[in-house]
Amino acid sequence: MDTAAKHIIKVSNLSIGYTSKKEQNVIASNLNIELKPGNLVCLLGKNGIGKSTLLRTLTKVQPALDGEVYINNKKLEALTNFDLAKTLSLVLTERLPDSSLTVFELVALGRQPFTNWIGYLTNNDMAIIQVAFEKTNTQHLMNSKCYELSDGQLQKVMIARALAQDTPLIILDEPTAHLDLHHTVNTFTLLKNLASEFNKTIIISTHQTNLALQLADELWLMSSSKFVSGNTNVLIEKDELNFLFDSDLITFNKSLKQFTINQ
Repeated sequence: MDTAAKHIIKVSNLSIGYTSKKEQNVIASNLNIELKPGNLVCLLGKNGIGKSTLLRTLTKVQPALDGEVYINNKKLEALTNFDLAKTLSLVLTERLPDSSLTVFELVALGRQPFTNWIGYLTNNDMAIIQVAFEKTNTQHLMNSKCYELSDGQLQKVMIARALAQDTPLIILDEPTAHLDLHHTVNTFTLLKNLASEFNKTIIISTHQTNLALQLADELWLMSSSKFVSGNTNVLIEKDELNFLFDSDLITFNKSLKQFTINQ
């Protein structure tokens, strides 16, 4: 049996960064990842370490400097944007441009890769959209204009749109960056439940480290010196969290499974 086919993402010797004036600015190199479906994955690391660059590279928003990325056992570079839209959905932190779109219209856009050339929504499309609203508890917002939403409401609606897109892979860059504690916990719990119930792979870059340690099935740990991925409990037992923050101010407490402030 081809074990590679079981991986939703496989990364081999990946280098990420930017090219400018024929010079390469390498942010991280020799990244190797094998990720099976149905997991909630949290990408952790300090500001500026390259988390967003990694996610943009995995989603073909920017090219890799070197190495290979496979999505569902297909080379990322060989996937058309149309094929990619059927495989992964991306939720970014940027607020939407001003528009008069209703929440229903925004969420319905998630079906665009699957509709015909005139964008007609079938009964099946409508059923999937309805499930997306129900699972994110946003039915009451359907007729609201997107510009009327709070940050917390908009984030849930964007997750609903990703769910309506019905892809096996959802990637979110700092989905709780502008949310208070209540909405942050609510969002993490929602994503955890969606990964479990729908067997989706959901990858989040986040600074909510202790929350990620409680809920993530797998962690991607990124620092200037190394990149490690694997089961959360296994990485904790192997003391891999210790290198994540090079600071005298905080320490990882293995027994509590969280970072604590040194006093």
